[in-house]
Amino acid sequence: MVVRVRPAAVAGAFYPGSPGRLRGMVEELLRDAPAPSAPAPKAIIAPHAGYAYSGPIAASAFQAVASLAGTVERVVLLGPAHYVPIHGLALPEENHFATPLGEVAVDPEGAQESIRLPQVRVQPAAHVQEHSLEVEIPFLQVVLGEGFQIVPLAVGDASGDEVAEVLERLWGGPETLIVISSDLSHYLSYEQARAMDSATAEQILALDGPLQGQQACGARPINGLLVAARRKRLVPDLLDLRNSGDTAGDRDRVVGYGAFAFREAA
Repeated sequence: MVVRVRPAAVAGAFYPGSPGRLRGMVEELLRDAPAPSAPAPKAIIAPHAGYAYSGPIAASAFQAVASLAGTVERVVLLGPAHYVPIHGLALPEENHFATPLGEVAVDPEGAQESIRLPQVRVQPAAHVQEHSLEVEIPFLQVVLGEGFQIVPLAVGDASGDEVAEVLERLWGGPETLIVISSDLSHYLSYEQARAMDSATAEQILALDGPLQGQQACGARPINGLLVAARRKRLVPDLLDLRNSGDTAGDRDRVVGYGAFAFREAA
């Protein structure tokens, strides 16, 4: 197999470009996150902004799956396509993703399974600049170690049912973790964002989709998870809900961030 690597696009911008600084920052964020108080989830939603802004909230989601190191072999990673308009869901052309912490292989079986569905195609342009998937990978590398592969899917114009069909095709068992990458509201005032994001969180906790684009840039992948979660009877839990005005930004125009865990019913 010829190794084709998708290079890191936002290292040194969204997160440190130095391996040592990056690992240290992620480990510190995880140390500061609340310890999990429930079994590890099947799926999480985590934000994808620069680590200075959304890292503390993302860490809450990834801390919840830290106990799965050695168990998870495949991470189904979905996030919105910010830069290239696409139909359906896009796989990359490359078979590895690089971050300063090393390369993570794309799971060939998972990619092959997903592309059998008509809404999934290889669309390289969707991945060239896309940060929504990339920024989650260093967290996964730190919490899961080296024993996992990814199925990276950028989500464009796709319905909740279409996304859910992909998730269900790749659902697997304990060896498979689902990670949905999304921020919440964008560029509202601090108080407006708190109100909108609280309402959005209530919808997610009620598995009440579909969300709209103004609620979350990753509304479409979230909507797919909500459909699948209803069918699979997952139980959602809110881990953290803040915005950039709480972390590293001013409060005039903020971006909202939420961390959620979806656990299988006992």
